[in-house]
Amino acid sequence: MKANVLFPDAAAEACRILRAALAARAEPYAAGVTVGTRVPDARSPEDPRLPLVLVALDGATPHPSRLSAEVLLRVSVWHTDEDRAHDLAQLAATLLHTAGGPVIRSTRPGTGPVPGVDPDSRVPLATLTLTAKVVPTPLT
Repeated sequence: MKANVLFPDAAAEACRILRAALAARAEPYAAGVTVGTRVPDARSPEDPRLPLVLVALDGATPHPSRLSAEVLLRVSVWHTDEDRAHDLAQLAATLLHTAGGPVIRSTRPGTGPVPGVDPDSRVPLATLTLTAKVVPTPLT
């Protein structure tokens, strides 16, 4: 019989991890960072509210036993220049790779960070992916 479980929101958990970990960092490129799963309402091309880290769930594959799942997370970082976007993306990836916890047990690198420029705001960005192993919550 397969386990009767729910898989927690891995993107929201990654945001929780990053908010706490980045707030404790001294690197100047991490100062004042906003972390979330969507673009803040107050952000606009005229006021990009930098730095900004967005985490998105790009896919999920539960193990057939339903005792774990692998999820693909995309981390996008907007910053004042390409180097800071890259450095903050690298730091975010490192913090997620070393976090481990009750929801995200482990991660492994995917692609990136890949540099780019936001087509709407023209703000430099860097994007990376990672695969996370997620542990479910039993349904009672």
